[in-house]
Parts: sequence; C-alpha cells; structure tokens
Amino acid sequence: MKKAPGSKVPIFYLQISNFFSGVSNSVVMITIPWITLEVTDSPAFAGLVVALSAIPSLLVAPFGGVLIARFGSKAVSIFADLLSAMSVVAFPLLAITGNLTGASILFFALLGAVFDPLGYTARKTMIQTASEKAKFDIHRLNGIHEGLLGTSWVIGPALGAWLVALVGAANSFWVVCGFFVIAALAIAMVRSSDLQTSTPVSSEKASSFSNLTLGFRRIWEDRFLRTLILAVLVIAAIYLPTESIILPVHFESINKPLDLGIVISALAAGSTISSFAYCWLVQRMSGKVLIRIAFIGASLGTLGMAFLPGFALMILFAVILGLSWGPFSPFLTSKIQSRFPSHEHPMVFSAQTSVFYAAPPLGMLLVGFGVEAFGLSPTYLFLAVTMLIVSALALVSRPIRTES
Repeated sequence: MKKAPGSKVPIFYLQISNFFSGVSNSVVMITIPWITLEVTDSPAFAGLVVALSAIPSLLVAPFGGVLIARFGSKAVSIFADLLSAMSVVAFPLLAITGNLTGASILFFALLGAVFDPLGYTARKTMIQTASEKAKFDIHRLNGIHEGLLGTSWVIGPALGAWLVALVGAANSFWVVCGFFVIAALAIAMVRSSDLQTSTPVSSEKASSFSNLTLGFRRIWEDRFLRTLILAVLVIAAIYLPTESIILPVHFESINKPLDLGIVISALAAGSTISSFAYCWLVQRMSGKVLIRIAFIGASLGTLGMAFLPGFALMILFAVILGLSWGPFSPFLTSKIQSRFPSHEHPMVFSAQTSVFYAAPPLGMLLVGFGVEAFGLSPTYLFLAVTMLIVSALALVSRPIRTES
C-alpha cells in the first residue's frame, strides 16, 4: 500500500532501530566489564578489554561515510546490527563449552566493536531525510532521536544488571542478540528512498581519498565545531572510563550489580529528559548558554560522583550530570545538519564518530592501571578535577564564547 505524503512510518521504524540498538549496546556496557572481572578478577585487564575494544571502532569509523555512500544508509545499518548480533552470541556459546577465557572475551569484544560505529553513523544520516519526507521538525526529531537513545541507556544498564543477577553475565548476551536482530528488522521494513540521504555512488568515487577525508576537512575548517569536538574528545577520554571501569569496579567490589545498573540508568534518565526537551530549550536559549550548562553541569555532576557518596547521593549527581549533558548531542547534530549540505552528512557524521572514538581507549587503559596502582577513589577524583579544568578552558575559548 502506498504511503500518503508526510507519512511518519519511516521515523517510527528508524527510532525503533535506534532504541533497540541502543539497549543492546548499553547492556553490553555492563556485562562485558562484569564478565571480565568474573573471569580474570583484574580491573587492569577489564580496562584493557574496554580500551582495546574501542580500537576497531576507531579504525572502522572513518570508513563509515564511504560505506554509506557506496551501499546506502539502510544496507549499512542492517549489516552492522546483524553482525553485532552474531558477535555477542559467542559469549554464551563459549560459556556453555567451558572456553570462556580472558583472551576469548577480548577477541569477541574486539569483533563486536567493529560494527557499532557503522550502525550509529548510518542511523544519524537518516534523520534529515526522514524528517523531510514526514514534514517533521528537524530539531524535534533530533531531540527524539537522542532522547530515545538516552531511554535505551536508562533501560539497558538496569536490564543488564538484572540479567547478570538473574541468569549470569554470559546468558545475558542471548537477549542482546535478540535486540540487535529487532534493530536490523526495523530498518529493513522501510523503503531505502525514505531513509537515505543520497543514492549509492560508484565504488571508485565512494572510496576515493578525497571522499574519505572530506568529513575531517569540513570539521577542521569550521572553527566552532573544531573547538567543540576537540573539547568533547578530551572530556570523553576522561569520563567514559568511569562508566566502563570505575563504577563496575566499585559496585563489583561490594557485589551490587543492581546498584550499578540503577546509577547508570539514573544518569541516562536525566540525559533522556533533557534530550526530549531539546526542541523546547533551543527555542528559549542561545547555543552558548546551552553549551555552558552542558559543560559546567556535567563537570560538577562527575565531581560529586567522584567522592563515591552514598547510593542516594550517587543517583542525584548522576541525574544532574545527565540532565546537563542531554541536549548536547542533538545540539551538535543540528549544527552539522545546518552547516553542511545533506550529501556531505555521511562523511561529516562519520568523521565526528571516529574522532569521538580516538581518545577513550587510552583513557580507559590508563584508568584501569590507575585504579590498581593508586586506588579507586584517588583515580576517580583526579578524573573529575581534570574534566572540570578542561570544561573551563573550552568555555573561555573564543569560538565557543562568540557562538550565538
């Protein structure tokens, strides 16, 4: 049956895929560090697994735009989610056969990480076309997209922690596999013309060096985006190890997996609320004010959590952090959409994704060794103070100060 003009069906299926892929990755964020600690009892090795698993993403992400230009957003999104599903099935199968070791966890964590940036970038490039076909406000859709992704991170960590407690970390990956399959099927339900920013191009043109580096060049030439993305790169290297290493180590040491899931879900809940409110916020405040709230609020929330307070205060600071940072991602997406033509979006979003994968592996590796060498609390406090300093330096930089 032919859809009427302005149909919102493509948006619906895009967001279904966005949500279930997000849930899958957020469950894995809990279960891989947890199962690594169970098998090896080593925070340093857990940090090594998380750090090295980011390297394939870093290497693959720059080619995301090229693959999207060659095969189309729809095909890349489906391909990424199906291969992610296949990679996570290995964990319960290895556990059943008694071959789940530190080395095997590392290998399949690396394999699974190859596909994440491809699916993430492909879905990002679909937003504007879906918005135009449905005659749907782009700022509102950006907020919904990031809000649902945030919602998946509310549900995923709690679900992951509950699964660890109920059926064990290894068996939780069966659920993750199912969610990845749902994400792939949702995109498969939509016609390519309703989601893709452009038609696939020839292999020679898509793989040219100029096309590969286009996104990086566009970001570098834009002083505001260059400054903002570099600042977020450093902050990501500082902050991400807290979710993937520090908090799992802390709650694993007191044997409270559910508390870990609740804290990370509280952070995601705050982010979700403010992401959904992005369209409302952007109509009432300048980009400069929004950036200030994001950087200052996230830094103060992280600093409060770094003192490892009681459970109630930990949740409060996590919510503050999430509320402050939530609008930032749809804000950045909107800036890219408004500053570059749609046919360049796959390259620019791919470059943005690869940049964000660049520093966290080193940060995770150093944090893992820092926890073993200096202890959990001193390492966490050092990260929080460093994040506060970097945020302050970014906010006084001229490109961000002069942003309207």
